[in-house]
Amino acid sequence: MKALYALVLISTMTMAQTQFVPNYDESKIPPYTLPDVLQLPDGKRLTNSKQWETQQRPRILSLYKEHVYGQLPGRPAGMRFVVQSVDEQALGGKAIRKQVAVMFGPNADSPRMDLLLYLPKGARGAVPVFAGLNFFGNHCVHTDPGINLSTRWMMSTNDGKIVNHRATEAARGKQASRWQVEEVLSRGYGVATVYYGDLEPDHAEGWKDGIRTSLRSVTGLAPEAWSAIGAWAWGISRMMDYLETDQAVDAKRVILHGHSRLGKAAIWAAVNDSRFAALIANESGEGGAALARREYGETIERINTSFPHWFVPKFKTYNGKANELPVDQHMLLALVAPRPLYVASAEGDQWADPKGEFLGAYHAGAVWNLYKRPGLGVSEMPAVEQPVGKAVRYHIRRGEHDIKPYDWAQYLNFGDAEVRLVQ
Repeated sequence: MKALYALVLISTMTMAQTQFVPNYDESKIPPYTLPDVLQLPDGKRLTNSKQWETQQRPRILSLYKEHVYGQLPGRPAGMRFVVQSVDEQALGGKAIRKQVAVMFGPNADSPRMDLLLYLPKGARGAVPVFAGLNFFGNHCVHTDPGINLSTRWMMSTNDGKIVNHRATEAARGKQASRWQVEEVLSRGYGVATVYYGDLEPDHAEGWKDGIRTSLRSVTGLAPEAWSAIGAWAWGISRMMDYLETDQAVDAKRVILHGHSRLGKAAIWAAVNDSRFAALIANESGEGGAALARREYGETIERINTSFPHWFVPKFKTYNGKANELPVDQHMLLALVAPRPLYVASAEGDQWADPKGEFLGAYHAGAVWNLYKRPGLGVSEMPAVEQPVGKAVRYHIRRGEHDIKPYDWAQYLNFGDAEVRLVQ
């Protein structure tokens, strides 16, 4: 395995030097046949949800662990939560802000991640929560000066807010528009987030400084046995571990969401952790909701070339060979069933293959049908900003690769209809 890991890293670095020209022409998509999510290896087809849960679901999950994302360890022994601060008058008295150190071991120097939780002030009883990872530290979700400024490694940016891979004060609220914290709170939901870099820095050698190495003796897994996406997904489940202990949170109504690469991590977390009540995958693209066999926009080969750490080494053996992969992403989305699922795209984000994301959700719907719940309900992509579906939903909006107020308006309505108001 180690030899394969080294080989694929070298090969992907070589490929990175070649120019990639994405296909954006539907007529140039090669012929493909999707694996049937309801067909067992012996040719028999599933007819009920019990067969899905006892036979097909475990098999498909095992295939994803082997070929794409790797193994996923459980909660570490000795994990504990240290509440660092509570502000009962945050955001001008509109919210309660909690900051919690999630310690992955019993010692003060144990690896950790820092969780930020906002709760609506004056809520009666425990509240549902939108939870997800963020890209630039907890301080990026709002300009609130009380949020601890992350000191972790971060991706470089061109706006001067990240200097020498570290956040500056100017980075506060850097991605506040993507979180719409005050709007979410006004609708009666809490907001929980963790910086994904607390778990593993997002670069090819980030595993050396992340939990795949620092917790190796605890997990018993070699770094190459899982992936960066696995590490981030693992941290999402540790976020849920804390939320279950907070009496102000309705832990049965936690809606997991993620954008782009963090959408991929959110899907993998929800698939492995049924405690999340619903999943929102926003423009998660290749390796997320989009069908790999379409060879449209970003491809398996391109994503493995650009981000060799995101997936396990075996996934790289499918570079240019998507049809040989024993799964495709409709099967991944199907593993969320029967919980509510929302997949979203953007018209200006062809790289993520909006139609491929739609088709991923559409073909996954066959499993919701086993639970006597409707799938997406339509077989053709809807018009821009015309959401479709119920328990499984989809929309494509105007604009670029991002999370916009339009998206949040749909997600909040989705939460109300499919999670918050459901008994």
